Amino acid sequence: MGRAGCCCRGAERLASPSMVRRFRPLLLLVIVVCCGAHIGQCQVATPQCRIQKCTTDFVSLTSHLTPAVDGFHTEFCKALRAYSACTQRTAKSCRGNLVFHSAVLGISDLMSQRNCSRDGPTSSTHPEIHLEPCNYHSRTQHAHIHSHVHTHAHSRGHSHSHSHTRPGYLFCGLFGDPHLRTFKDSFQTCKVEGAWPLIDNDYLSVQVTNVPVVPGSSATATNKITIIFKPYEGCTDQRVYQAVTDNLPAAFDDGTVSSGDPIHASAGADGVSGKVRALWISERSPGRHVELHAGYIGVTVIVRQLGRYLTLAVRIPEELAQAYDATQDLQLCLNGCPNGERIDQAGHLPLPLSPPALGLQQLRRPSYSSLTQASPYGGSQVFGVEGAKERCREQLEVQDIYFHSCVFDLLTTGDVNFTVAAYSAQKDMESLHPHRDRWRIYPRGSAISTLHSGSHLIKQFALLLVCALSAALM
Repeated sequence: MGRAGCCCRGAERLASPSMVRRFRPLLLLVIVVCCGAHIGQCQVATPQCRIQKCTTDFVSLTSHLTPAVDGFHTEFCKALRAYSACTQRTAKSCRGNLVFHSAVLGISDLMSQRNCSRDGPTSSTHPEIHLEPCNYHSRTQHAHIHSHVHTHAHSRGHSHSHSHTRPGYLFCGLFGDPHLRTFKDSFQTCKVEGAWPLIDNDYLSVQVTNVPVVPGSSATATNKITIIFKPYEGCTDQRVYQAVTDNLPAAFDDGTVSSGDPIHASAGADGVSGKVRALWISERSPGRHVELHAGYIGVTVIVRQLGRYLTLAVRIPEELAQAYDATQDLQLCLNGCPNGERIDQAGHLPLPLSPPALGLQQLRRPSYSSLTQASPYGGSQVFGVEGAKERCREQLEVQDIYFHSCVFDLLTTGDVNFTVAAYSAQKDMESLHPHRDRWRIYPRGSAISTLHSGSHLIKQFALLLVCALSAALM
Protein backbone atom coordinates (compact mmCIF):
# COMPACT_ATOMS: atom_id res chain seq x y z
CA MET A 1 0.00 0.00 0.00
CA GLY A 2 1.15 3.50 -0.67
CA ARG A 3 3.56 2.55 -3.46
CA ALA A 4 3.35 4.05 -6.92
CA GLY A 5 3.06 1.41 -9.58
CA CYS A 6 1.89 0.36 -13.01
CA CYS A 7 -0.04 -2.56 -14.30
CA CYS A 8 3.31 -4.05 -15.45
CA ARG A 9 4.54 -5.43 -12.13
CA GLY A 10 8.19 -4.78 -11.30
CA ALA A 11 8.59 -2.21 -14.07
CA GLU A 12 9.10 0.55 -11.50
CA ARG A 13 12.56 -0.87 -10.81
CA LEU A 14 13.62 0.51 -14.16
CA ALA A 15 12.75 4.05 -13.19
CA SER A 16 16.05 5.30 -11.76
CA PRO A 17 17.50 8.16 -13.85
CA SER A 18 20.42 6.10 -15.15
CA MET A 19 18.19 3.19 -16.13
CA VAL A 20 15.72 5.57 -17.77
CA ARG A 21 18.44 6.92 -20.02
CA ARG A 22 19.81 3.46 -20.78
CA PHE A 23 16.51 1.75 -21.51
CA ARG A 24 14.54 4.72 -22.83
CA PRO A 25 13.15 3.01 -25.95
CA LEU A 26 12.33 -0.12 -23.94
CA LEU A 27 10.58 1.88 -21.22
CA LEU A 28 8.43 3.76 -23.68
CA LEU A 29 7.38 0.52 -25.37
CA VAL A 30 6.55 -1.06 -22.01
CA ILE A 31 4.36 1.94 -21.14
CA VAL A 32 2.64 1.76 -24.53
CA VAL A 33 1.94 -1.95 -24.04
CA CYS A 34 0.71 -1.43 -20.48
CA CYS A 35 -1.25 1.76 -20.89
CA GLY A 36 -2.07 2.13 -24.58
CA ALA A 37 -5.34 0.21 -24.55
CA HIS A 38 -6.97 2.38 -21.90
CA ILE A 39 -5.45 5.08 -19.76
CA GLY A 40 -7.40 3.93 -16.71
CA GLN A 41 -5.61 0.57 -16.69
CA CYS A 42 -2.44 2.12 -15.32
CA GLN A 43 -3.36 3.52 -11.94
CA VAL A 44 -0.99 5.56 -9.81
CA ALA A 45 -1.49 4.35 -6.27
CA THR A 46 -0.13 7.27 -4.29
CA PRO A 47 -2.63 10.13 -3.98
CA GLN A 48 0.16 12.74 -4.02
CA CYS A 49 1.45 11.85 -7.50
CA ARG A 50 -1.00 13.41 -9.94
CA ILE A 51 0.52 12.26 -13.22
CA GLN A 52 -2.70 10.49 -14.19
CA LYS A 53 -4.60 13.78 -13.78
CA CYS A 54 -2.01 15.52 -15.99
CA THR A 55 -2.37 12.83 -18.65
CA THR A 56 -6.17 12.88 -18.48
CA ASP A 57 -6.19 16.65 -18.95
CA PHE A 58 -3.83 16.35 -21.93
CA VAL A 59 -6.06 13.73 -23.55
CA SER A 60 -9.06 15.96 -22.97
CA LEU A 61 -7.33 18.93 -24.59
CA THR A 62 -6.14 17.02 -27.67
CA SER A 63 -8.72 14.30 -28.27
CA HIS A 64 -10.77 16.56 -30.57
CA LEU A 65 -7.76 17.72 -32.58
CA THR A 66 -6.83 16.33 -35.97
CA PRO A 67 -4.00 17.42 -38.31
CA ALA A 68 -6.61 18.18 -40.95
CA VAL A 69 -8.12 20.93 -38.78
CA ASP A 70 -6.83 24.50 -39.07
CA GLY A 71 -4.72 25.56 -36.08
CA PHE A 72 -3.81 21.98 -35.10
CA HIS A 73 -0.10 22.73 -34.56
CA THR A 74 -0.73 25.78 -32.34
CA GLU A 75 -3.33 24.03 -30.18
CA PHE A 76 -1.28 20.85 -29.85
CA CYS A 77 1.80 22.78 -28.72
CA LYS A 78 -0.29 24.71 -26.17
CA ALA A 79 -1.59 21.42 -24.81
CA LEU A 80 1.94 19.98 -24.63
CA ARG A 81 3.17 23.00 -22.65
CA ALA A 82 0.22 22.62 -20.26
CA TYR A 83 1.06 18.93 -19.89
CA SER A 84 4.70 19.77 -19.20
CA ALA A 85 3.77 22.40 -16.60
CA CYS A 86 1.49 19.89 -14.87
CA THR A 87 4.28 17.31 -14.65
CA GLN A 88 6.62 19.93 -13.18
CA ARG A 89 4.11 20.74 -10.45
CA THR A 90 3.85 17.10 -9.42
CA ALA A 91 7.47 16.12 -10.05
CA LYS A 92 8.48 15.92 -6.38
CA SER A 93 5.68 13.56 -5.36
CA CYS A 94 6.14 11.41 -8.49
CA ARG A 95 9.85 10.77 -8.05
CA GLY A 96 10.63 7.17 -9.03
CA ASN A 97 7.27 6.63 -10.75
CA LEU A 98 7.61 4.92 -14.12
CA VAL A 99 4.51 6.49 -15.65
CA PHE A 100 5.70 9.96 -14.66
CA HIS A 101 9.19 9.56 -16.13
CA SER A 102 7.82 8.07 -19.32
CA ALA A 103 5.40 10.99 -19.66
CA VAL A 104 8.25 13.50 -19.25
CA LEU A 105 10.28 11.73 -21.94
CA GLY A 106 7.26 11.53 -24.23
CA ILE A 107 6.51 15.25 -23.83
CA SER A 108 10.11 16.12 -24.69
CA ASP A 109 10.04 13.92 -27.79
CA LEU A 110 6.71 15.34 -28.98
CA MET A 111 7.89 18.91 -28.47
CA SER A 112 10.96 18.19 -30.59
CA GLN A 113 8.96 16.44 -33.30
CA ARG A 114 6.38 19.24 -33.48
CA ASN A 115 8.95 22.06 -33.12
CA CYS A 116 7.07 23.38 -30.09
CA SER A 117 8.80 26.10 -28.06
CA ARG A 118 9.14 25.57 -24.32
CA ASP A 119 7.86 29.05 -23.61
CA GLY A 120 4.48 30.24 -24.78
CA PRO A 121 0.75 30.09 -24.06
CA THR A 122 -0.76 26.96 -22.57
CA SER A 123 -4.20 25.42 -22.92
CA SER A 124 -6.72 25.76 -20.14
CA THR A 125 -7.98 22.47 -18.73
CA HIS A 126 -11.43 24.05 -18.65
CA PRO A 127 -11.56 26.04 -21.90
CA GLU A 128 -14.55 28.18 -22.64
CA ILE A 129 -16.19 26.66 -25.68
CA HIS A 130 -18.50 28.83 -27.76
CA LEU A 131 -20.89 26.57 -29.60
CA GLU A 132 -21.25 27.46 -33.28
CA PRO A 133 -24.06 25.34 -34.73
CA CYS A 134 -22.82 25.79 -38.30
CA ASN A 135 -19.28 24.64 -37.50
CA TYR A 136 -18.92 20.86 -37.32
CA HIS A 137 -15.64 21.10 -35.42
CA SER A 138 -17.20 23.43 -32.85
CA ARG A 139 -20.23 21.16 -32.40
CA THR A 140 -18.15 18.03 -31.86
CA GLN A 141 -15.63 19.81 -29.61
CA HIS A 142 -18.47 21.19 -27.50
CA ALA A 143 -20.04 17.73 -27.24
CA HIS A 144 -16.67 16.18 -26.31
CA ILE A 145 -15.90 18.72 -23.58
CA HIS A 146 -19.33 18.43 -22.01
CA SER A 147 -19.29 14.63 -22.25
CA HIS A 148 -15.80 14.52 -20.71
CA VAL A 149 -16.83 16.74 -17.79
CA HIS A 150 -19.94 14.60 -17.23
CA THR A 151 -17.92 11.38 -17.39
CA HIS A 152 -15.20 12.71 -15.09
CA ALA A 153 -17.77 13.83 -12.52
CA HIS A 154 -19.38 10.37 -12.38
CA SER A 155 -16.42 8.07 -13.01
CA ARG A 156 -15.36 7.98 -9.36
CA GLY A 157 -18.54 6.15 -8.38
CA HIS A 158 -18.72 3.79 -11.38
CA SER A 159 -16.30 1.14 -12.51
CA HIS A 160 -17.37 1.51 -16.17
CA SER A 161 -18.13 4.70 -18.02
CA HIS A 162 -18.56 5.80 -21.60
CA SER A 163 -16.93 8.91 -23.03
CA HIS A 164 -17.62 10.86 -26.20
CA THR A 165 -14.70 10.12 -28.51
CA ARG A 166 -13.43 12.63 -31.05
CA PRO A 167 -14.97 12.35 -34.51
CA GLY A 168 -13.28 10.05 -36.98
CA TYR A 169 -12.79 11.05 -40.60
CA LEU A 170 -12.86 8.96 -43.76
CA PHE A 171 -11.19 9.49 -47.14
CA CYS A 172 -12.25 8.56 -50.66
CA GLY A 173 -10.47 9.30 -53.93
CA LEU A 174 -11.03 8.68 -57.65
CA PHE A 175 -8.59 9.28 -60.51
CA GLY A 176 -7.25 7.80 -63.72
CA ASP A 177 -8.86 4.89 -65.55
CA PRO A 178 -10.57 5.08 -62.97
CA HIS A 179 -8.89 3.99 -59.75
CA LEU A 180 -10.99 4.14 -56.62
CA ARG A 181 -9.79 4.34 -53.02
CA THR A 182 -12.75 3.58 -50.74
CA PHE A 183 -13.50 4.69 -47.19
CA LYS A 184 -12.05 1.36 -46.04
CA ASP A 185 -8.79 1.98 -47.95
CA SER A 186 -9.63 -0.69 -50.49
CA PHE A 187 -7.97 0.20 -53.79
CA GLN A 188 -9.87 -0.86 -56.92
CA THR A 189 -9.71 -0.27 -60.65
CA CYS A 190 -13.16 -0.31 -62.22
CA LYS A 191 -15.08 0.04 -65.49
CA VAL A 192 -18.18 1.88 -64.15
CA GLU A 193 -19.06 3.52 -67.46
CA GLY A 194 -21.81 6.13 -67.22
CA ALA A 195 -23.14 7.86 -64.09
CA TRP A 196 -22.33 6.31 -60.71
CA PRO A 197 -22.79 7.55 -57.11
CA LEU A 198 -19.63 7.80 -55.04
CA ILE A 199 -21.35 9.18 -51.93
CA ASP A 200 -25.07 9.44 -51.16
CA ASN A 201 -26.11 10.16 -47.57
CA ASP A 202 -28.36 12.56 -45.70
CA TYR A 203 -25.88 15.43 -46.04
CA LEU A 204 -23.92 15.00 -49.26
CA SER A 205 -24.24 13.41 -52.69
CA VAL A 206 -21.34 12.97 -55.10
CA GLN A 207 -21.87 11.46 -58.54
CA VAL A 208 -19.35 10.92 -61.34
CA THR A 209 -19.81 10.20 -65.03
CA ASN A 210 -17.18 8.06 -66.73
CA VAL A 211 -16.56 7.63 -70.45
CA PRO A 212 -14.40 5.13 -72.39
CA VAL A 213 -10.80 6.24 -72.74
CA VAL A 214 -9.67 4.29 -75.82
CA PRO A 215 -11.47 1.88 -78.17
CA GLY A 216 -10.99 -1.77 -77.34
CA SER A 217 -10.44 -1.26 -73.63
CA SER A 218 -12.93 -1.46 -70.76
CA ALA A 219 -11.07 1.32 -68.94
CA THR A 220 -12.94 4.60 -68.49
CA ALA A 221 -12.14 8.01 -67.01
CA THR A 222 -14.18 10.75 -65.37
CA ASN A 223 -15.38 13.71 -67.44
CA LYS A 224 -18.16 14.99 -65.15
CA ILE A 225 -18.58 15.42 -61.39
CA THR A 226 -21.78 16.53 -59.65
CA ILE A 227 -21.76 17.41 -55.95
CA ILE A 228 -24.93 18.21 -53.99
CA PHE A 229 -24.66 19.77 -50.55
CA LYS A 230 -28.06 19.08 -49.04
CA PRO A 231 -29.91 21.74 -47.00
CA TYR A 232 -28.93 22.04 -43.34
CA GLU A 233 -31.35 24.04 -41.25
CA GLY A 234 -29.95 27.33 -40.05
CA CYS A 235 -26.70 26.93 -42.00
CA THR A 236 -27.21 26.54 -45.73
CA ASP A 237 -29.76 25.91 -48.45
CA GLN A 238 -29.07 23.22 -51.02
CA ARG A 239 -26.10 23.97 -53.25
CA VAL A 240 -25.07 22.09 -56.39
CA TYR A 241 -21.57 22.09 -57.86
CA GLN A 242 -20.93 20.61 -61.29
CA ALA A 243 -17.63 20.24 -63.15
CA VAL A 244 -17.14 18.88 -66.66
CA THR A 245 -14.09 18.62 -68.86
CA ASP A 246 -12.84 22.11 -69.73
CA ASN A 247 -15.31 23.72 -67.33
CA LEU A 248 -14.11 23.63 -63.73
CA PRO A 249 -16.06 26.56 -62.26
CA ALA A 250 -15.21 28.43 -59.07
CA ALA A 251 -18.91 28.78 -58.20
CA PHE A 252 -22.02 26.74 -57.59
CA ASP A 253 -24.67 26.28 -60.27
CA ASP A 254 -26.54 29.37 -59.05
CA GLY A 255 -23.44 31.55 -59.42
CA THR A 256 -22.72 31.88 -55.69
CA VAL A 257 -19.32 31.07 -54.21
CA SER A 258 -20.44 30.57 -50.59
CA SER A 259 -23.47 29.97 -48.42
CA GLY A 260 -24.40 30.78 -44.82
CA ASP A 261 -23.29 33.46 -42.38
CA PRO A 262 -19.64 33.88 -41.33
CA ILE A 263 -19.05 31.29 -38.63
CA HIS A 264 -15.53 31.39 -37.22
CA ALA A 265 -12.01 32.71 -37.57
CA SER A 266 -9.79 30.36 -39.53
CA ALA A 267 -6.01 30.31 -39.86
CA GLY A 268 -4.92 28.67 -43.07
CA ALA A 269 -1.55 27.33 -44.12
CA ASP A 270 -0.62 30.77 -45.41
CA GLY A 271 -1.23 32.30 -41.98
CA VAL A 272 -4.13 34.45 -43.14
CA SER A 273 -6.98 34.60 -40.64
CA GLY A 274 -10.55 35.61 -41.21
CA LYS A 275 -14.19 34.63 -41.15
CA VAL A 276 -15.37 31.81 -43.38
CA ARG A 277 -18.84 30.72 -44.43
CA ALA A 278 -20.61 27.48 -43.60
CA LEU A 279 -19.99 26.44 -47.24
CA TRP A 280 -17.50 28.00 -49.62
CA ILE A 281 -15.38 27.40 -52.74
CA SER A 282 -11.68 28.11 -53.12
CA GLU A 283 -10.17 28.26 -56.61
CA ARG A 284 -6.53 27.19 -56.29
CA SER A 285 -5.70 27.17 -60.00
CA PRO A 286 -8.20 28.60 -62.52
CA GLY A 287 -9.79 25.84 -64.54
CA ARG A 288 -7.52 23.22 -63.00
CA HIS A 289 -7.93 22.95 -59.21
CA VAL A 290 -10.94 23.79 -57.02
CA GLU A 291 -11.60 23.00 -53.35
CA LEU A 292 -15.01 22.97 -51.69
CA HIS A 293 -15.22 23.39 -47.91
CA ALA A 294 -18.41 22.54 -46.02
CA GLY A 295 -17.51 23.58 -42.49
CA TYR A 296 -21.00 22.90 -41.20
CA ILE A 297 -20.55 19.15 -41.86
CA GLY A 298 -16.74 18.94 -41.73
CA VAL A 299 -16.38 17.99 -45.41
CA THR A 300 -13.59 18.93 -47.82
CA VAL A 301 -13.68 18.08 -51.55
CA ILE A 302 -10.84 18.57 -54.04
CA VAL A 303 -11.62 18.55 -57.77
CA ARG A 304 -8.93 18.74 -60.46
CA GLN A 305 -8.75 18.58 -64.24
CA LEU A 306 -5.61 16.93 -65.58
CA GLY A 307 -5.55 16.45 -69.32
CA ARG A 308 -9.05 15.61 -70.56
CA TYR A 309 -10.28 14.07 -67.32
CA LEU A 310 -11.19 14.93 -63.73
CA THR A 311 -10.00 13.66 -60.36
CA LEU A 312 -11.74 13.80 -57.00
CA ALA A 313 -10.71 13.55 -53.34
CA VAL A 314 -13.09 13.75 -50.35
CA ARG A 315 -12.72 13.84 -46.57
CA ILE A 316 -15.91 13.37 -44.52
CA PRO A 317 -16.69 12.61 -40.85
CA GLU A 318 -17.43 8.92 -40.38
CA GLU A 319 -20.71 9.52 -38.54
CA LEU A 320 -22.07 11.52 -41.48
CA ALA A 321 -20.85 9.01 -44.07
CA GLN A 322 -22.90 6.37 -42.23
CA ALA A 323 -26.10 8.50 -42.26
CA TYR A 324 -27.96 6.79 -45.10
CA ASP A 325 -30.87 4.39 -45.56
CA ALA A 326 -31.41 1.20 -47.53
CA THR A 327 -32.24 3.10 -50.71
CA GLN A 328 -28.79 4.72 -50.70
CA ASP A 329 -26.59 1.62 -50.40
CA LEU A 330 -25.08 1.94 -53.90
CA GLN A 331 -22.10 4.11 -53.00
CA LEU A 332 -18.72 3.35 -54.54
CA CYS A 333 -16.80 5.13 -51.77
CA LEU A 334 -18.65 3.10 -49.15
CA ASN A 335 -18.90 -0.38 -50.68
CA GLY A 336 -16.55 -0.27 -53.66
CA CYS A 337 -17.38 -1.22 -57.23
CA PRO A 338 -19.70 -4.15 -57.99
CA ASN A 339 -17.72 -7.31 -58.75
CA GLY A 340 -18.82 -7.25 -62.36
CA GLU A 341 -17.33 -3.78 -62.77
CA ARG A 342 -13.88 -4.60 -61.36
CA ILE A 343 -10.83 -4.62 -63.63
CA ASP A 344 -8.38 -5.51 -60.87
CA GLN A 345 -8.40 -9.03 -59.46
CA ALA A 346 -8.85 -8.82 -55.67
CA GLY A 347 -6.34 -5.99 -55.45
CA HIS A 348 -3.98 -7.26 -58.15
CA LEU A 349 -3.94 -4.99 -61.20
CA PRO A 350 -2.83 -6.95 -64.28
CA LEU A 351 -0.97 -4.81 -66.78
CA PRO A 352 -2.30 -4.74 -70.36
CA LEU A 353 -0.08 -6.56 -72.83
CA SER A 354 -0.39 -3.76 -75.38
CA PRO A 355 -2.26 -0.49 -75.75
CA PRO A 356 -5.50 -1.65 -77.46
CA ALA A 357 -6.01 1.48 -79.53
CA LEU A 358 -2.40 2.04 -80.53
CA GLY A 359 -0.95 -1.43 -81.20
CA LEU A 360 2.72 -2.31 -80.94
CA GLN A 361 3.96 -1.22 -84.33
CA GLN A 362 6.48 1.13 -82.75
CA LEU A 363 7.50 1.20 -79.11
CA ARG A 364 9.20 4.45 -78.31
CA ARG A 365 9.47 7.05 -75.56
CA PRO A 366 7.37 10.11 -76.49
CA SER A 367 9.35 13.24 -77.22
CA TYR A 368 8.65 16.56 -75.57
CA SER A 369 7.62 18.14 -78.85
CA SER A 370 5.11 15.39 -79.62
CA LEU A 371 3.56 15.80 -76.18
CA THR A 372 3.12 19.54 -76.50
CA GLN A 373 2.09 19.82 -80.14
CA ALA A 374 -0.23 16.86 -80.76
CA SER A 375 -3.19 18.23 -78.80
CA PRO A 376 -4.03 20.75 -76.07
CA TYR A 377 -3.77 17.90 -73.54
CA GLY A 378 -0.61 16.25 -74.82
CA GLY A 379 -0.45 13.47 -77.40
CA SER A 380 -1.15 9.77 -76.90
CA GLN A 381 2.00 7.72 -77.35
CA VAL A 382 2.95 4.05 -77.22
CA PHE A 383 4.71 2.88 -74.06
CA GLY A 384 6.37 -0.41 -73.24
CA VAL A 385 6.33 -1.60 -69.63
CA GLU A 386 9.79 -0.31 -68.79
CA GLY A 387 9.15 2.99 -70.56
CA ALA A 388 5.94 3.46 -68.61
CA LYS A 389 7.70 2.69 -65.33
CA GLU A 390 10.48 5.11 -66.18
CA ARG A 391 7.98 7.89 -66.90
CA CYS A 392 6.01 7.21 -63.71
CA ARG A 393 9.18 7.21 -61.60
CA GLU A 394 9.73 10.83 -62.62
CA GLN A 395 6.70 11.78 -60.49
CA LEU A 396 6.21 8.90 -58.06
CA GLU A 397 9.23 7.77 -56.07
CA VAL A 398 7.54 5.03 -54.01
CA GLN A 399 6.30 2.05 -56.00
CA ASP A 400 2.97 1.81 -54.23
CA ILE A 401 -0.47 1.39 -55.79
CA TYR A 402 -0.42 4.96 -57.16
CA PHE A 403 2.76 4.13 -59.08
CA HIS A 404 1.30 0.89 -60.44
CA SER A 405 -1.90 2.72 -61.41
CA CYS A 406 0.20 5.23 -63.31
CA VAL A 407 1.94 2.40 -65.22
CA PHE A 408 -1.41 0.76 -65.98
CA ASP A 409 -2.84 4.03 -67.30
CA LEU A 410 0.16 4.76 -69.53
CA LEU A 411 0.08 1.26 -71.00
CA THR A 412 -3.67 1.50 -71.53
CA THR A 413 -3.91 5.01 -73.00
CA GLY A 414 -0.44 6.35 -73.72
CA ASP A 415 -1.67 9.66 -72.23
CA VAL A 416 1.09 11.14 -70.05
CA ASN A 417 -1.44 13.33 -68.23
CA PHE A 418 -2.38 10.24 -66.23
CA THR A 419 1.09 10.39 -64.68
CA VAL A 420 0.31 13.81 -63.24
CA ALA A 421 -3.15 12.58 -62.24
CA ALA A 422 -1.67 9.76 -60.16
CA TYR A 423 0.82 12.13 -58.54
CA SER A 424 -1.86 14.73 -57.72
CA ALA A 425 -4.21 12.04 -56.39
CA GLN A 426 -1.47 10.83 -54.07
CA LYS A 427 -0.79 14.35 -52.79
CA ASP A 428 -4.51 15.04 -52.28
CA MET A 429 -4.76 11.80 -50.33
CA GLU A 430 -1.86 12.83 -48.12
CA SER A 431 -3.48 16.20 -47.40
CA LEU A 432 -6.91 14.76 -46.56
CA HIS A 433 -6.43 11.20 -45.30
CA PRO A 434 -6.55 11.31 -41.48
CA HIS A 435 -4.37 8.25 -40.83
CA ARG A 436 -0.76 8.55 -41.98
CA ASP A 437 -0.06 4.89 -41.21
CA ARG A 438 -2.58 3.89 -43.89
CA TRP A 439 -1.31 6.12 -46.68
CA ARG A 440 0.74 3.49 -48.46
CA ILE A 441 -1.02 0.62 -50.19
CA TYR A 442 0.97 -1.89 -52.22
CA PRO A 443 -0.30 -4.26 -54.91
CA ARG A 444 -1.11 -7.76 -53.71
CA GLY A 445 1.72 -10.18 -54.37
CA SER A 446 4.40 -7.52 -54.83
CA ALA A 447 7.70 -7.88 -53.02
CA ILE A 448 7.06 -4.70 -51.06
CA SER A 449 3.60 -5.91 -50.04
CA THR A 450 5.11 -9.17 -48.79
CA LEU A 451 7.76 -7.23 -46.92
CA HIS A 452 5.15 -5.07 -45.20
CA SER A 453 3.12 -8.14 -44.23
CA GLY A 454 6.22 -9.64 -42.70
CA SER A 455 6.93 -6.43 -40.82
CA HIS A 456 3.72 -6.90 -38.82
CA LEU A 457 5.01 -10.27 -37.59
CA ILE A 458 8.31 -8.66 -36.70
CA LYS A 459 6.53 -5.95 -34.71
CA GLN A 460 4.51 -8.56 -32.82
CA PHE A 461 7.67 -10.49 -32.03
CA ALA A 462 9.36 -7.27 -30.84
CA LEU A 463 6.49 -6.57 -28.44
CA LEU A 464 6.76 -10.08 -27.03
CA LEU A 465 10.51 -9.58 -26.63
CA VAL A 466 9.92 -6.29 -24.81
CA CYS A 467 7.61 -7.95 -22.33
CA ALA A 468 10.09 -10.78 -21.83
CA LEU A 469 12.90 -8.31 -21.16
CA SER A 470 10.78 -6.33 -18.71
CA ALA A 471 9.88 -9.57 -16.90
CA ALA A 472 13.55 -10.56 -16.73
CA LEU A 473 14.37 -7.25 -15.07
CA MET A 474 11.80 -7.72 -12.28
